[in-house]
Amino acid sequence: MPERYRVVRSYRSPYTEPLTLRKGERLRWEPRECEWPGWIWCTADSGETRWVPENWVKNEGEFCVLQRDYTATELSVEEGGTVSVLLTESGWGWVSDESGQSGWVPLERLSALP
Repeated sequence: MPERYRVVRSYRSPYTEPLTLRKGERLRWEPRECEWPGWIWCTADSGETRWVPENWVKNEGEFCVLQRDYTATELSVEEGGTVSVLLTESGWGWVSDESGQSGWVPLERLSALP
């Protein structure tokens, strides 16, 4: 059962278009400084770039292969709102808000409800 959380600090996604990738896709990755350990910067065959969880890929030199489907959608949330956290990964949660929208939100912006 998903855990309920209160949004303690608003978050605005810097990305307007989601990127959906499928298990088995080969991505080019590059080392980049990131405030979120466990995420790597990847480029899809389409040329689109996003952060991808390092735990979700198999490294093959300058390329990596996704080991599961992945959607790089970040969800904008407002302070005081509530969300259900369905999955956590490297400091982020895949959440669903009260309107049914889903996406990644930094866990530091959330507080578990009793």
